[in-house]
Amino acid sequence: MARIIAIANQKGGVGKTTTAVNLAAALARTPQRVLLVDLDAQGNATMGSGVDKRQIETSTFEVLLQESQARAAIVRTAEDFDLMPANIDLTAAEIQLMDAPAREQRLKSALEPLRPDYDWILIDCPPALSVMTLNALTAADSVLIPMQCEYYALEGLSALMETVSAIRGRLNPTLEIEGVLRTMFDVRNNLANAVSAELTEHFGEQVFRTIVPRNVRVAEAPSHGQSIVGYDRASRGGVAYLGLAGELIRRQQERSRPAPPRMETH
Repeated sequence: MARIIAIANQKGGVGKTTTAVNLAAALARTPQRVLLVDLDAQGNATMGSGVDKRQIETSTFEVLLQESQARAAIVRTAEDFDLMPANIDLTAAEIQLMDAPAREQRLKSALEPLRPDYDWILIDCPPALSVMTLNALTAADSVLIPMQCEYYALEGLSALMETVSAIRGRLNPTLEIEGVLRTMFDVRNNLANAVSAELTEHFGEQVFRTIVPRNVRVAEAPSHGQSIVGYDRASRGGVAYLGLAGELIRRQQERSRPAPPRMETH
């Protein structure tokens, strides 16, 4: 049964889509059964997975408007994970869902029948608290938060934590924080190190041990329609995302272990 993870941060430019595509590819190499859902109208996760967003016939747009079953929208990528693609049509979905009944539940309803088919379902969210992000957080078991270690990132993180708290109260009481992922990290930057230390102090075990470094190969990979794992898995970025996949799998195994029996005291 798939674990559904929304990859979200209300701040743009922190590596959400990069993380979504590269983590999907890294998990698929382990090998795990992975579905990546592109929920951003820019369609960057779709293009980064090697699928032309201008050529797709059925996308998350039709799925959210209940014009198509989720299974009909899924395409197989060259890197052995499945993709539910997106394009600019999703902009119209925001408007059309505005007054729709149970509009935040559309993605959850669509993904539920797919859960037995996958180990992981990853959702790439847009950089805003929109109907799309609300759908993702309502459907998800947990939220993975990529963030750059810079001053303004901490403000964005506190805003997202407030959103998660509100979602728990109203739409998804079991939503967890999967973890905070430090991205585009430059070890020579004093501020980055200071913010990283602050994150670890505040979130403790919820901060992933894996750190994604600034790496030109990671930036190059999408222009080839590939993940960093497919493009250059031995690069520092490739090694980092494979490490993140391993960390996620270990956490899931620990969650699945039965609790030890309680010792009875007389």
